[in-house]
Amino acid sequence: MRGKARGVSTTIRWLLQAATGILLLLLLGVHMVANHFIAEGGIRTYDQVIAYLSHPVIWTWEALFLIIVTFHAMLGVRSVLFDLGPSPEAEKKINLGVAIGGIGAIVYGLWLLSQLR
Repeated sequence: MRGKARGVSTTIRWLLQAATGILLLLLLGVHMVANHFIAEGGIRTYDQVIAYLSHPVIWTWEALFLIIVTFHAMLGVRSVLFDLGPSPEAEKKINLGVAIGGIGAIVYGLWLLSQLR
């Protein structure tokens, strides 16, 4: 059935894409201000980044940024691939690949963030 994939309507996926896009504007704005406009010289040194990420609220904010940007990107990749008109079997493989890629990217990114604490 076109328009539905694993029980989630294309409308809901579109709304999630739009919502994460709006969230990205906020998260990216805060990230840019905190890391590039406030930082002396326009960029933080490694030691400054470590000190910055040691604050639990900042760490959580950056982790949320990572999760939202990855989710938004994976929905976008999925959408582009679905626009190519794949077969229902290929759609299932695309969904699985996008899910594995997104989860892998988030897990790896969170692991990297945890190493910087």
